[in-house]
Amino acid sequence: MMGLLVFKEGLKAFYAKYSAFAIPVIRFAVGFTAVFLMNQNVGFMPKLSGPLVPAGMGLVCACLPYGAIAFLCGGFLLAQLSAASMEVTVITLVFILVVALLYYSFRPGDSVLLLAAPILFFLKMPFVIPLLTGLAGSLLSVIPMCCGIFIYYVMLYTKMNSGFLAGSGQEEMTQVFIGAVKGLLGNQVMLVMMAACCLGVLVVHLIKRWSVSYSWIIAIAAGVIAQVVVIFVGDFRFGVEMSLPEMTLGIVLSCAAAGAYHFFVFAVDYSRTEYVQFEDDEYYYYVKAVPKLTVTRPDVKVKRINTRKAARR
Repeated sequence: MMGLLVFKEGLKAFYAKYSAFAIPVIRFAVGFTAVFLMNQNVGFMPKLSGPLVPAGMGLVCACLPYGAIAFLCGGFLLAQLSAASMEVTVITLVFILVVALLYYSFRPGDSVLLLAAPILFFLKMPFVIPLLTGLAGSLLSVIPMCCGIFIYYVMLYTKMNSGFLAGSGQEEMTQVFIGAVKGLLGNQVMLVMMAACCLGVLVVHLIKRWSVSYSWIIAIAAGVIAQVVVIFVGDFRFGVEMSLPEMTLGIVLSCAAAGAYHFFVFAVDYSRTEYVQFEDDEYYYYVKAVPKLTVTRPDVKVKRINTRKAARR
């Protein structure tokens, strides 16, 4: 534990010193990963699917805030979808415009969920989204989170039906459009996952605020259980199938990611909890004080001794 605390303090000091370089690197990684996964799954336009395109988009994203990165990636997605189906492109465009109108109601920084949700769904770690959103965000954060989940299922639907969508004629456009709307908005797997993630955010956000020991750890465990319960109910009620090994691996990885976030953000020592009581003219105050787990970084100084001079003496 002492080694982890020293590493944590060193990492915080490094970030504080080099944040001007670290933040663009993180934004580059997010933009690169998002474009790379889009090309791998819906890369229908050859000119935009080259190996250097993700790196170029990542360099552009490194200079932009997350809100601009989200809508830049949205434009890139529309360009890729247009090569496969104009119907799906129109539906996605309307959705992005609605998101743009709702964007100003999001909390600052929540726009990153528009990118993080589809990325983590493609990486088979969907359960980490509600856990981190509940720990770090607010209840309004479910809006961009659900938007990101919808974007993921748009790409998945287009990938699975690309042959049918590309082969539809002009006279079949209306039928294809209606089928795409039903296929996207009526996707029971998507609705169950949205419900699971929303309930997970609600449970985690409420429990982490409890004034009990290990509330964040309890919130993470309860959030995972809530999501699994919704998925099993969806399986029983709607026949939504999900691979048990894949779900188990996703839960383990998500718990590890949430535990790492808890350690770096809310590491406290409950064994040294103190209770303070005081009053003023109008109120009595009962305060529970829990100290943070901190450690002073060792300041190692190496003193070099010239052996030749020491020998002459």
